Amino acid sequence: HVQLVESGGASLQAGGSLRLSCAISGYSYNNICMGWFRQHPGKEREAVATLYTYGGRTYYTDSVKGRFTISQGAGEDLVILQMNGLKPEDTAMYYCAAGFLLPGPCLEGRWHFPAGVWGQGTQVTVS
Repeated sequence: HVQLVESGGASLQAGGSLRLSCAISGYSYNNICMGWFRQHPGKEREAVATLYTYGGRTYYTDSVKGRFTISQGAGEDLVILQMNGLKPEDTAMYYCAAGFLLPGPCLEGRWHFPAGVWGQGTQVTVS
């Protein structure tokens, strides 16, 4: 079965950059939706960026467009979230997820928690 492990969370100052990594195991499909979500205290988990592995198309929520980039690692068992120009409002627990979604829901912001397989999360704090 699919397992996900996130790493890379940290505390840093506004304007800085951070790279989150998600190691994937137990996955052998080339048409899966991968995503990074975040959850602010007391709020729902929201999709930040998603990627459909077949074709590599991506989706970003409006608040991170131009600042965050989701990509697959060279070995395709790693999903990266590069975060630049970080702001205090980016402070949250960040989760990696894998979903057996069609491209439409994956790339149109229609993937919602708890559908899919989830990692344990990694904390990002921006001050």
